[in-house]
Amino acid sequence: MKTGLAPELRAAIWMIGSILSFSFMAVAGRWLADGYDTFEIMLYRSLTGMVVVFIAASMFGTLGQVTRASAPLQLLRNLFHFAGQNLWFFALTIIPLAQVFALEFTSPIWVVILSPLLLGERLTRPRVIAAVLGFIGILLVTRPGATPINIGIIAAALSAICFALTGMMSKRLTRSETLTCIMVYLTVTQAVFGLICAGYDGEIAIPTLQSAPLLILVGLAGLIAHFCLTKALSIAPATVVMPIDFTRLPMIAVIAMFVFGEALDLWVFAGAALIFAGNYYNIWSETRKAQVSD
Repeated sequence: MKTGLAPELRAAIWMIGSILSFSFMAVAGRWLADGYDTFEIMLYRSLTGMVVVFIAASMFGTLGQVTRASAPLQLLRNLFHFAGQNLWFFALTIIPLAQVFALEFTSPIWVVILSPLLLGERLTRPRVIAAVLGFIGILLVTRPGATPINIGIIAAALSAICFALTGMMSKRLTRSETLTCIMVYLTVTQAVFGLICAGYDGEIAIPTLQSAPLLILVGLAGLIAHFCLTKALSIAPATVVMPIDFTRLPMIAVIAMFVFGEALDLWVFAGAALIFAGNYYNIWSETRKAQVSD
């Protein structure tokens, strides 16, 4: 459907939905940590997502697009995504939300670093600059020596690496598989992973009337966030979308200050700004190179 709005404005509207959804998911995840471990949160998140995906695929008649051709790569991708998401939820319970989000933004930097090793891509000058800026940004966010490196920081950093690996495998899957196929594999396999990990001790916390809305919110917010982000990227270039996505950091910092009493840390903002600068410079360079080649 065509509208009179400029592509940049339409992308911004979709990004507002993505930013709010990520923020709601983080706050709900922090609240749920008192009664549920991360595996249980992921189990109910995946079950909620699975119901939504199957209903949507049935309505649009796309369930037939699910094939077994890429099953091994799908399983490997979803294993890394499951690990990354669990580490992300775990980090939420230990370190400030703004610090979690800042370290999450390093995921594209890890793609730059890992792509030459895993995909055979050339390490160009802009990518090296992006990686260096990202590394300096990580040092500012974590400040080794000035503040203790705890398990929460390590978990957030590892989650970013897992998300980077997930992104690289997702890029390969989109060449041959539809969104329905990818989403069905994602939600079903992660529900199975969640059930196995949550039930390893023989006990799984059952949702209560108080927690059920938050568990559903986590599941829906995750789906909506990624859908809105994907939609925004389909409307406008990453050089437009990415600066908008960066506003997630100050927003979650303010929310965490009012809801959880977390102090605003200028070092986190400074480090995140460098991480953003590295990411943005790399995307801008790649976009410019593609335009010149065309």
